[in-house]
Amino acid sequence: MSNSLIQGSYIIAGLAFILALAGLSKHHTAKRGTVFGMVGMGIALVFTILGTVLAVQQQLDLDVPGVEAGTVLTTAAAPSWAVIAIVVPMAVGALLGIVLAVRVEMTGMPELIALLHSFVGLTAVLVGWVSYLEPGHVGDKLHYGELFAGVFIGAVTFTGSIIAYLKLSAKMKSAPLALPKHNLINLGAVVAFLAVTVWFVILPEDQHLGGGGDATLGLVLLSVMTLIALLLGLHLVAAIGGGDMPVVVSMLNSYSGWAAAAAGFTLENDLLIITGALVGSSGAYLSYIMCKAMNRSFISVIMGGFGSDGQVVGEAKDYGEHREVMAPEVADLLKEASSVIIAPGYGMAVAQAQNAVADLTGKLRARGVEVRFAIHPVAGRLPGHMNVLLAEAKVPYDIVFEMDEINEDFPSTDVVLVIGANDTVNPAALDDPTSPIAGMPVLHVWEAGQVIIFKRSMATGYAGVQNPLFFNENSAMLFGDAKDRVEDIIHNL
Repeated sequence: MSNSLIQGSYIIAGLAFILALAGLSKHHTAKRGTVFGMVGMGIALVFTILGTVLAVQQQLDLDVPGVEAGTVLTTAAAPSWAVIAIVVPMAVGALLGIVLAVRVEMTGMPELIALLHSFVGLTAVLVGWVSYLEPGHVGDKLHYGELFAGVFIGAVTFTGSIIAYLKLSAKMKSAPLALPKHNLINLGAVVAFLAVTVWFVILPEDQHLGGGGDATLGLVLLSVMTLIALLLGLHLVAAIGGGDMPVVVSMLNSYSGWAAAAAGFTLENDLLIITGALVGSSGAYLSYIMCKAMNRSFISVIMGGFGSDGQVVGEAKDYGEHREVMAPEVADLLKEASSVIIAPGYGMAVAQAQNAVADLTGKLRARGVEVRFAIHPVAGRLPGHMNVLLAEAKVPYDIVFEMDEINEDFPSTDVVLVIGANDTVNPAALDDPTSPIAGMPVLHVWEAGQVIIFKRSMATGYAGVQNPLFFNENSAMLFGDAKDRVEDIIHNL
């Protein structure tokens, strides 16, 4: 097998990844995009293994367990050890992946993705270190710079993703950590990284490993930079509140892509560079979309996002008394309605109510009621979280609309069912300039004839902001587990 064939396979895999991203941008093409991604990854894995075997074949000396050091292996023996060294870890990883995929519920997908990002970051760190520690390793200035950058991005991604996982899984407080001068801490870490990077790059060759001299200083600089990056990742994400978690997830996705691309430069692997660049750029654009949907700049998120653990962070106001309603009353209301919009949120995911909601949708449509779904870009803890849940429940794609597509239709809607959403339907974002979410685009559910809000309690959402919607004259609260309440409504229909 020639190197040209392997490089050609990398191009095909890269094209498949591009088609995957294109497919995932639309509901009705998402499945096709997933298939392209699987095909591309399959090609990448197979030809990476074959490429590694080819590289081993081209080596003259290889130290293998059970073989005396310096012994020249035959080209038949060398590939077998290479295959074992690659296939065994891959088999272990595949087994773990299958177990996680089977066991993790859709509600746990955001924290699982954050955890997977940490693996990518750790891999980039290990690739950089192993490359530098490789016996006889000698690189030019550019190579040392990209190696250093790869380790830095990977370390920030690793610890930042761990913190995101802990926050999303409620193993850590979601409220932002606000250390004194925390912005200066982040800025100081970046300045220190740049200074150490310049120092590392301009070191004389004999002070690097493989340069033939004392490499202590090179190792110290790499170690110091790695420690700075690890601490920066911890502090960076810890200072971001739970309300900004959708942005954080897409941001870490972007970081993991750039970390992979940097590892690709270190390993001189074109496919890793292409894939990393695709993930990094798409993640960055997704972060921009998330920030736009929250009326927040990316810099403001990094400098400390809003969010709490249920405590009110805005000004406490008396909006009056809320009105409570029971499932039979909601069923009667739906019987008389001609148009219904359902606005889902993370509460629907927690209650695993998507299938019950899909059943309710089917029954209402069978009665001639027009039913549509309104999806806010940051509903849930992950970009596209609600879309995936509804697709899992077999809700037709053509009745699922994004916020910009459906916001103008609320005034002509009879009933809106807000199922587990809070901050994304809060009119304070438009009416209260002092609110922490002021200016954030929201679903205008209050403009409908009647609004039924499914909640477990009157607690605030993830942003810790009171919602005056709950006290409107045309609003009513339906308390309890969302899945149970939806099933009660279906029973009364």
